[in-house]
Amino acid sequence: MIWSLCLLYLAGSLGAVHPGPVKRPQKTANSVAPQEDVNVLMFGVIQLGESLNDLYESTESKLTKILHTLKQREGALMQIGEQTAQAAEVERQIKGVIQLLQDQTFKQEIQTKMREGQLANIEREEAVLQTKVKSLEAYLNGTFPTSIKELQERAALNASILKGLLHLTQFQKQKIDKHAEQLSTLQRMSEAL
Repeated sequence: MIWSLCLLYLAGSLGAVHPGPVKRPQKTANSVAPQEDVNVLMFGVIQLGESLNDLYESTESKLTKILHTLKQREGALMQIGEQTAQAAEVERQIKGVIQLLQDQTFKQEIQTKMREGQLANIEREEAVLQTKVKSLEAYLNGTFPTSIKELQERAALNASILKGLLHLTQFQKQKIDKHAEQLSTLQRMSEAL
């Protein structure tokens, strides 16, 4: 662009270029501009051309920077979109884990209640058996005082049976306590989430 302006200036200073149709030169004093004015105008045109060229180049570099920044922003937006999708997936997984923990907690509560019911039944049966053993001992003592040794053996057998039932009851109670601890741990975990 600068070269074309230089050529235009050179042609104008040599008088080789005419901006319109060729006319016969008339010898009027006002029709021809002095060479100095033409030089000043051409210098102004060259400076205007250089300014326009600088403006074009700076605008081009600014546009390049803007396009580069836009590409960076697009990359950042894509990353944010991916992170949002990943966060949504993690949230869905956490909700699934929470639901699973709640289901397990509910099942543990049901099992604990069933075990407590079984333990209560065993304790009632033990009490009934103890009552029966005592009434049987009383009956036997009143009815057959001659065979005390036999009664003592039966009482010892009944006592060992009762001890076995007591151990079974304690074992069931330990299982219920263990399930209660597991249930409280699961509840704490679900509350923490």
